[in-house]
Amino acid sequence: MPKHVRLISFLMVCSLWSMPKAANAQALIPHTLQLDGAKLEKQGLSLAQEAAQLAQFQQVELALPRARLASQLAPKNDKVWLLLGGLQLQSKEFDGAIASLKKAQSINPKNGDILFALGSANFQQKNYQAAVVNYQDGLKLKPNDPEGLFDLGNAYYLLGKLPDAIAQYDKAVSQDKKFWPALNNIGLINYEQGNIPEAIKRWQSAVTLDKQAAEPLLALAVALYTKGDRQQGLNLGEAALRIDQRYASLDFLKENLWGDRLLSDTKKFLELPRIQAALQQRENSSSAPEQQPTQ
Repeated sequence: MPKHVRLISFLMVCSLWSMPKAANAQALIPHTLQLDGAKLEKQGLSLAQEAAQLAQFQQVELALPRARLASQLAPKNDKVWLLLGGLQLQSKEFDGAIASLKKAQSINPKNGDILFALGSANFQQKNYQAAVVNYQDGLKLKPNDPEGLFDLGNAYYLLGKLPDAIAQYDKAVSQDKKFWPALNNIGLINYEQGNIPEAIKRWQSAVTLDKQAAEPLLALAVALYTKGDRQQGLNLGEAALRIDQRYASLDFLKENLWGDRLLSDTKKFLELPRIQAALQQRENSSSAPEQQPTQ
């Protein structure tokens, strides 16, 4: 899974459900237009709900204009600004995202999710030290947030502070026993440090938690194949790439924080004839035209 994009949309879907729905629009417009601030705010919150639902289904382009309008109709609601900032962040509108998030923070300084989102903005711009500060401040408000702990671990990872990264990943797992991405990333660090048995153990645990998690499954496949368990490695590698073929891209793996040692071993693994054949078969099946029913 991508390691640096906090799922703002899902967060906001949950937090916006309790917002009141807008009153139905009047059928007739009065001769003298009188703006009702309370009704406008309700309409803004309703638009924010629509935007959050669209974001849940990755319809960010449709969600953004609704969120922008919602922020104008309900300008004093920190959740609306957080939603807008999260959508801008997903669209890589970093300046706009930071402005929206800081507006949200000015309204509600005690909302830890805003600080986590600011951390994501800095993280995506490779300003990892600033991201660490944001995540730490967010965790002061929400100390048991597994995603916040995980995000802080990733920032430490990219600053080269590996013991600190592992400590945060362990904390994330202690808060959520099923949070396999943290186990996966500990495995990534173990592998780069040459502790292959511990890396394998972590990836096996992650796969046990989620059998459809392609990333730890492929990492486990590469590790097993490289240490000599070739048949099992090939079987697991084929299974991982059936789940998600994006992991056949070394660039994608690097974005997901795979280190040089694991990338080098993965490159060799992906070049194996059996893996190449599996990738080709997958590509052919995905590009084949649908069969038309016979008359």
